[in-house]
Amino acid sequence: MQLWSDRRLRLSLTGLGVQCVLALLAVGAFSVNTGNNLLYLVFSLMLGLFLVSGILSRRALQGLKVVGLEEGNLFARVRGGLRLRLQDGGRRRIRGLELHLTLDDGQVEPGFLGQTDPKGETQVVLHARAGHRGWARVRRLELRTRFPFGLVEKARFIELDQDLLILPHPRTPPAPPAGWRGEGHRTVTQEGTSSPEGARPWRAGDPPGRVHWKRSAQRSQLWVRTFQEERPQGLHLRLDLAAWAPGRPFERELERLSGAVLQARLQKRDVSLELHGSAAAREVRGHTPCWRALALAQAEGTGDRPGPGEPPLS
Repeated sequence: MQLWSDRRLRLSLTGLGVQCVLALLAVGAFSVNTGNNLLYLVFSLMLGLFLVSGILSRRALQGLKVVGLEEGNLFARVRGGLRLRLQDGGRRRIRGLELHLTLDDGQVEPGFLGQTDPKGETQVVLHARAGHRGWARVRRLELRTRFPFGLVEKARFIELDQDLLILPHPRTPPAPPAGWRGEGHRTVTQEGTSSPEGARPWRAGDPPGRVHWKRSAQRSQLWVRTFQEERPQGLHLRLDLAAWAPGRPFERELERLSGAVLQARLQKRDVSLELHGSAAAREVRGHTPCWRALALAQAEGTGDRPGPGEPPLS
C-alpha cells in the first residue's frame, strides 16, 4: 500500500506492515470499548514499534552522497559491473539498503548496502546488461529500505543523469582464417641472435663468443657483435568507415573487431586500431581506447554498395 510518493521520496506499507496496522486498529478498538489497561499497553507498544521503525529507516536513508559511477568495460548484451562509489556521512551506521539504478536501454540488478566503510567512502558493484553499443544514460539511483522491522518501505531518489559508454559485443569466430580482413600483425626489431646487425663496445657480461675480433683489432679495444630479430608487436586492426552502410552488417563487423581486441587482451598482446573516414584517418592504441573508438564508430557509406565480404545488393 503506497502512502506517499514524489520525485525524491516514497513511503509504502509492506504486507507485514498492513497486517500490523490492522492488528493495531483492532487492539485500539477493543481497548477503547473495554477499557482494559493491558490492551492500552499493547496498543502503545505496537504504535511505538511503528514510530521506531520510521525513525531508524529515515536515518538509514540520510547521510549518503554519490561520489561517482564508473562503467569499466561494459559490453552490449553482456553482464558487466558498474562501480558505484558513495560518501557516507554517518560512519558505521547499519543501513540495510537496496540500490536500484535506472539505465536507459538496459537492466541493472539491485545491489545491497548493509554497513558502510568506516573510512567514510564505500563502493558497491551493480551488475548491468545493456542492449546496444554507444552512449546510455543513467537516470537516477533509488535507495530502498525496510530496516529494521520490515513494516514500512521507504525510498529515496537521487538524480544522476550520467552518460555511460557501452562497448560493442565481443563476437569471436571459432576459427578465423589466415587472411582475416581488417587484421594484421606488426613487428619490431630487437636485439637478439637471429641475424647480425652491427657492433658495439664490449660491456660487462657480454659472452666471449660474440666478440667482433676484426673491429676490436681496428679500434684497439673489445667490440661485440649485435644481432636483431623480429618479434610480434601486437595486433593491428583496420576499419574503413566509408565502406560500410549503417545496419546490422556494420554492427557485426564492430562486434567481430571487438572480439579480436578481447582475444588480444587475454593473450596479453598490444593492439592498435586504424579508422579510415571520409574526413581523415586516425589510429588508437590500447585495448580500452580501441573498444571506445569502436563504440563511437559510425558508418559513412551510402548503402548502395556492400561492405567487405558482403554479397552484392540486387
